[in-house]
Amino acid sequence: MDLNNTKPNILRKMISNNELIQNTSGMAKGYVQANVVILPSKYAYDFLKFCFRNPKTCPLLDISERGNTTFPIYGNNADIRSEVGKYRVYEYGQLVDEPKNISHIFNDDMVSFLIGCSFTFEHALLEAGIPIRHIEENHNVPMFVTNIAAHSSGQFSGNITVSMRPMTMTQAIQATEITSHYTAVHGTPIHIGSPNTIGIQNITQPDFGEPVTIKDGEVPVFWGCGVTPQSVALKTRPELMITHSPGHMFITDVLDNQLKN
Repeated sequence: MDLNNTKPNILRKMISNNELIQNTSGMAKGYVQANVVILPSKYAYDFLKFCFRNPKTCPLLDISERGNTTFPIYGNNADIRSEVGKYRVYEYGQLVDEPKNISHIFNDDMVSFLIGCSFTFEHALLEAGIPIRHIEENHNVPMFVTNIAAHSSGQFSGNITVSMRPMTMTQAIQATEITSHYTAVHGTPIHIGSPNTIGIQNITQPDFGEPVTIKDGEVPVFWGCGVTPQSVALKTRPELMITHSPGHMFITDVLDNQLKN
């Protein structure tokens, strides 16, 4: 099956039926993919402010009404309880489960957030001839927690997480220009070159995802990453936070060209 050219609603149904459980990079060409954060409503306002203050890592796309499983714009017929391939459940900062369905946890007090994902602009990079190494190697993108502090909000604070894609410096300049048109899904890179500068000691050992090959003449290029709330959860320890498992994104019904600026 050509997952690259399959419509989002079909992919989400396959995911809900446990027929498709893998990272979603390269799927649903032309459609926006999103990170997921689900919280009890008492945390919602502070987390909304956290996204507003950190738009490079947490560019907010949509918010559900309290207790709703759908989204006003990005998934009007969706069900956030079952249409992510794998979830992560954190209790007081501890990862306690990675279920494929959260219907048994979700309740009428939950508020769900969709945050822009860099998988969205990968199609544009590929069309420009820029390599996406984790797609070439058929696994998840490498992600790293940096030494760059996010702007805090209420109890939400911590360092930002980045995703990394290796390419030549010429390609990095081109990728920067292309992603400047996708500010709703992280936009331009946060850093290019030396990982040590942003606190990454070993580029072959990502905190999330899997390592990729960096070829001679290539440099690591780092974009803001919507996994940031998960690293923040480990520090700030809300009583409950549900997220997507890194790389297992929510595939929305919105075309990516609607986000270009």
